[in-house]
Amino acid sequence: MNIKDCKDTRYYIDLDLKNSKIINYGFDDRKVLSQDLNNQYFQRVFITKGQYNKLLGKINLINNI
Repeated sequence: MNIKDCKDTRYYIDLDLKNSKIINYGFDDRKVLSQDLNNQYFQRVFITKGQYNKLLGKINLINNI
C-alpha cells in the first residue's frame, strides 16, 4: 500500500469487541474517515504510523509461513 503521507493521514484498526477480533485495518485522510462504525460491537482505534507498519510486518510474516 502506498500512501502520500501528510499531516491528515490517519492509521486505524477496526475491532469486533464481541468476538475479540480485528475486522479491518488501514489508513485514509482524516477528513473522510468515520469513527462511528455500523455495528454497536465494532470500535475503530487510531494508531501511529509506526504501529501500523509493525502490524503489516507481522501480517506479512504470518502470510509467508
